[in-house]
Amino acid sequence: MAREILESDGFDVVGEAPDGGAALSAERTLRPDVVLVDVRLPDTDGFAVARRMTAHGDAPAVVVTSSSDDPLYPGRARSSGARGFLAKHDLCGPALSLLLA
Repeated sequence: MAREILESDGFDVVGEAPDGGAALSAERTLRPDVVLVDVRLPDTDGFAVARRMTAHGDAPAVVVTSSSDDPLYPGRARSSGARGFLAKHDLCGPALSLLLA
């Protein structure tokens, strides 16, 4: 669903991953500008993935997302190195662009 929404708003989606390990591997291979990572993953959480992705100098912009809009998530996202948090019900190209600006 996220792919369809973002592509319809002009983003080029270059990959998808089913879990955190695959996301880290895909990020190293694909070198995207932006990574959207879910809070809940089968093998870890999105905050841990964001922390690992943003630990190196040429890191992509990471945005954490979830179907829950827990009020603690924005702060946790920023403290993990992510640009921020975007609830899935708010996910759209303009909202993502605003967060990345």
